[in-house]
Amino acid sequence: MDRSSRRRRAGVTVAVLLPLLVVALGGLSLQLSAAQDAAPTPSPTPGVLATPAAEPDCATDVGVAAPLAGTEAQLADTYTIVSEESAARYRAQEELASVGATEAVGETKAIIGQILFDTSGLPMACSRFDVDLRTLQSDSARRDNYLYGNTLETEQFPLATFVLTEVRGLEGPLVDGEETAFTLVGNLTVHGVTRIVAWEATATRDGDSLQGSAATVFEMPDFAIEPPVVGPVVSLDETVRLEVDLSAERAA
Repeated sequence: MDRSSRRRRAGVTVAVLLPLLVVALGGLSLQLSAAQDAAPTPSPTPGVLATPAAEPDCATDVGVAAPLAGTEAQLADTYTIVSEESAARYRAQEELASVGATEAVGETKAIIGQILFDTSGLPMACSRFDVDLRTLQSDSARRDNYLYGNTLETEQFPLATFVLTEVRGLEGPLVDGEETAFTLVGNLTVHGVTRIVAWEATATRDGDSLQGSAATVFEMPDFAIEPPVVGPVVSLDETVRLEVDLSAERAA
């Protein structure tokens, strides 16, 4: 075969293969794009995310978790929080005169609410809990009284309320006897201010019983809270950690 014939043959081969290569690359690009679109939304870091754009369609009675009639979600199970077996607490780092750095911890068992599950076994929006801040107790009555009257102003804002809007990182229903980790996202109201907050959480369901815990952090200014620097308090970290340990039973 002479040189000109070989050139013509090579040109024909390139002309045939080039469109096929373009089509193949285009298909690969579409597959990569689809895979990226299908990737799950990453769970946010625990803490304040934003100011709520809209409230979920929920009943508004304290301690009652229920979607309003006409919402799309189908309620299958309701678990009611057992107060005496549950707890809510705050943790804050402080420095006290003549003591030094220490951690202030206040806790209460005055927590009520309900966790809802839909027909697919997933937690539903409008699940909620309410904590009576007037009953928080630490190792210092002086600290507690100052929080009640000044920092938290509990006579005016007695409750902290969390209303669930979505769950991230939970691929399917809870498996009986197996602890599962996920992220709760919803509206937290403290001191008359509402913010969207993410909580790192774990839960274990065992038939009619549900055990769970969740934690988040916030900065005092997020909820218009004035840092309490009074008496022996030399300084206070404005970062507060909130924790809840929940025990709930399936409603009859």
